[in-house]
Parts: sequence; C-alpha cells; structure tokens
Amino acid sequence: MSDDSASRLQSRRVRLARGVSPWLFPTVAAAAATTLLSRRDRRWGVAAVPLTALTGAMLWFFRDPDRVPGEGRILSPADGVVQSIDSWPDGRTRVAIFMSPLNVHVNRAPLAGTVTSVQHVAGGFLPAFNKDSDQNERVVWHFETALGDIEMVQIAGAVARRIVPYVNVGDKLSQTERIGLIRFGSRVDIYLPEGISPAVTVGDKTVAGVTPIDRG
Repeated sequence: MSDDSASRLQSRRVRLARGVSPWLFPTVAAAAATTLLSRRDRRWGVAAVPLTALTGAMLWFFRDPDRVPGEGRILSPADGVVQSIDSWPDGRTRVAIFMSPLNVHVNRAPLAGTVTSVQHVAGGFLPAFNKDSDQNERVVWHFETALGDIEMVQIAGAVARRIVPYVNVGDKLSQTERIGLIRFGSRVDIYLPEGISPAVTVGDKTVAGVTPIDRG
C-alpha cells in the first residue's frame, strides 16, 4: 500500500469521543429497549423510531475521526468557521472559531508544548455566536511552546454545557494531540502571540489539526 493510500485510510478511521458516555449510553439503551418492545406491541414504535434517530444523530455528533496533520507552526484547534479576528491590547491576535452542532467537537493542541494551566471559569450559556459569549462557561488553557505562552479558550454555548478536558497541567503534548471535548455547538478562541499574523480570515472554514492558523 502506498503512503498516500495509508494516509487516506487513516483519515477515514472514526472513533467516538471520550467523555460522551453519560449522554450516549442512556439514549442507546432506551432505543434498544423500545425497539425490542415494539416487536411485541407496535405502539412502542412511536418511541423507538425517534430514539433510534436520536442515537444515530448523537453517534454523528460525537464522532472523533483520526486526522492527517497539516503543515504549519500553529494549526487550528477546532473544526468550524472563523467567527472573528481581533487585535488585543497586549499585541496578541484572537482568532475565534465557531463550532456548530454538525462539527466534530473534539479539540486539538494547536502546536507542541507543555500544559501550564487549565482553568475552569463559571459563566453563562449564551449562544456561541453571540458577541458576549466569551463570558460563558469556559476552560482557559495555557501552553508553553517554542513560540512562548499560547492561550486557548474553550467556550460552552447555549446547549454545550459541559467541557471535558483530556489532559492535565504538566502534560507534554504533540501538535494536534486531542486535548478535550465540548459537547454540542460552541466556540474555541486561540490567541496568536504578538508579531504573528493570522493566515485565516472571517468566514473561513477550519479543520482541527489540519488548517494553518498563522502565517509561518
């Protein structure tokens, strides 16, 4: 098998994201139970059909495909659409990526480094596309990298009320390594250090671990 063929096969492998069991298992169990009961009494089909459809939708929502890493100093931490790009008073540039319920919800390390801080901040649950959603429930990450300190923020939305970190302070990460999950639609902000320009514009689609974020 050629290297290109192997890469394509790797990118097609799909697993379920860690941290989805509390949501997925009850739905699967309910769908299975009502489907079995509907074989005895068709009236149970009224419940079995929507529960089976919901199970299929959740399997899609919580997919976690393997990725062939892109090339770049800083790669997108999230699948989604660039919602805004803002200059910060300290010279950094914030790139905000909106994740819809149809996107993969697993986030990845934008570059190799060591986790120096993981801070959970309580907040509201405004829709992630709202301009004030940066005050929502969120997890603030800091990574020590070859480019210095990199800050990334996972922001919960109106539906996504749980952020599940996969790694801890002190962990050394490779670029594109999975670092956590935001359930359902939400937003991820990454702050580019001073002097580093974004390679994306508002409206661009991003793929976690693949799309370059900065102009290297």
